[in-house]
Amino acid sequence: MEKDSILTVSDVRKYFKIKEGIVKAVDGVSFSVKYGETLALVGESGSGKTTTGHLIMGFYPPDSGKILYKGKHDLSIPIKRRSLELKREIQIVFQDPGTSLNPKHIVKDIVGLPLRIHGLADSSSVYGKVAELLEFVGLGEDFMFKYPHELGGGEKQLVAIARALAPNPSFIILDEPTSALDVSSQAKVLNTLSRIQKERDISYLLITHDLGVVRNISHRVMIMYLGKIYEEAPTDEFFRGPLHPYTQMLLSSIPTLTRQDEEIKPKGVEAVGEIPSALSPPKGCRFHTRCPFAKPICSERDPPDVVADSGHVVRCWLYE
Repeated sequence: MEKDSILTVSDVRKYFKIKEGIVKAVDGVSFSVKYGETLALVGESGSGKTTTGHLIMGFYPPDSGKILYKGKHDLSIPIKRRSLELKREIQIVFQDPGTSLNPKHIVKDIVGLPLRIHGLADSSSVYGKVAELLEFVGLGEDFMFKYPHELGGGEKQLVAIARALAPNPSFIILDEPTSALDVSSQAKVLNTLSRIQKERDISYLLITHDLGVVRNISHRVMIMYLGKIYEEAPTDEFFRGPLHPYTQMLLSSIPTLTRQDEEIKPKGVEAVGEIPSALSPPKGCRFHTRCPFAKPICSERDPPDVVADSGHVVRCWLYE
């Protein structure tokens, strides 16, 4: 356990049994999130990144491995068995605010509910506290008595952020927080999240497939593919020198607007094929079926983690 880590995930696995077989959604994942940082967990649909977030939240327990919060709280238990204090400290912002906000409640009640649950406000003080939270995320007091259907997509997500902030958490999981928004709304939400982190020293786990979002808000990046982590690096180093062929493939497929962005894109690595089913992941390196640099050993043995530089780790036979 690193002393500067608020969250430590150690060799966590989660398999789901379905009619067709066993889905290895998360398969031996280890990482940590430092105090006050944003760690981005990136991957295509089906990579296991959202399942990882749900395991941390306690929506279901891992099959094996450990999840520790602040070095002492075991998060490997379901959320219903966690203390109220632990539930207060760890919050989540979901992908689609249109479905995560109760359509029958006004904003005052949506944001005020966690204040009441955690004993942070009563009927006489809840109005003022909700107004402060809405002001803090960039919404005015006039939003208090609106229903979700009266709000735009960005406004809904800011309400969801205000709700997550209500119990004064230390750690927030951001599960694709901007993927359902237009470009202008995305920018406002990202700027708000960055400001909140600086002012409240909150740690984020950002789950996303959008590398543009990653570049704007994260301190470190992890690349996940078919249930495993294949690369981890500080954000600047990640974009300057991506190592894993899968990472290079993801970066090469990003649309660019400037010559500078185009110059740093990996060359000669194209997005090829679709991610295989987690029901039957390829033997060895799970990316070898799509990798232009695959060697015979890649289809036979799972590669080890290789430390390429300070804080830069890659799981690939090319660097062993």
